[in-house]
Amino acid sequence: MLVLAFPAQAFATNCYVVAPAAGEQCLVVDPGIGVVEQLRSVLVEHRLKPAAVLLTHGHVDHVHSVTPVCTTGDDADLPAYIHGDDRYRLADPAASLDPQLLAMFGQQFGRAWSWREPPRVESIVDRQHLDLAGLGVDVAHAPGHTEGSVMFTLPGTPDGLPIEAERTVLAGDVLFAGSIGRTDLPGGDHEAMLRSLREVVLPLADDTLILPGHGPATTMERERAANPYLKGL
Repeated sequence: MLVLAFPAQAFATNCYVVAPAAGEQCLVVDPGIGVVEQLRSVLVEHRLKPAAVLLTHGHVDHVHSVTPVCTTGDDADLPAYIHGDDRYRLADPAASLDPQLLAMFGQQFGRAWSWREPPRVESIVDRQHLDLAGLGVDVAHAPGHTEGSVMFTLPGTPDGLPIEAERTVLAGDVLFAGSIGRTDLPGGDHEAMLRSLREVVLPLADDTLILPGHGPATTMERERAANPYLKGL
């Protein structure tokens, strides 16, 4: 499996491109702010053709470029997949920011901010299995950071990675290396996050590669041993 990652211009949100191999169809995960040109370069370099966009949740730093990605190129009608509980955020992702973050966003982008919802949006649910781009993707609903936060699980790990793991989880803003997603933004729920950590995250096997929405990759073994937010759950 080929997994390519690069951070967006703002908030260092990780955008992932996942494919069975170079020269194949691929999935784009969480195309954040200003990633279109970077993404195009990655696709050309590895001869990849997007088949769909997966969104771990609806915050603007994870979905900002979803519409141009879905509507530009040879296949200008790609579906975007998001959990139904975060579907409303695609109407206007900036509207769900708290005032402080909205002000920061406005300072950086000013009047250049405009939004158009992607034309094809598919709502997903917990435990749904998706067959896309030659890959099998399992959906796990993990609310807390937002109402519709999810983690996507794929069998296997990226080629050439010096980590022995049996599966890869695209964790969004649920779990980070040494931390978890914040719950103080609109739609966040601390108790829901604790339940997600207990019922969705902790049952993951140690040999699971975690690819978070921000920061470096990690493994479930490392997080179980060292992540302070998982202690005592």
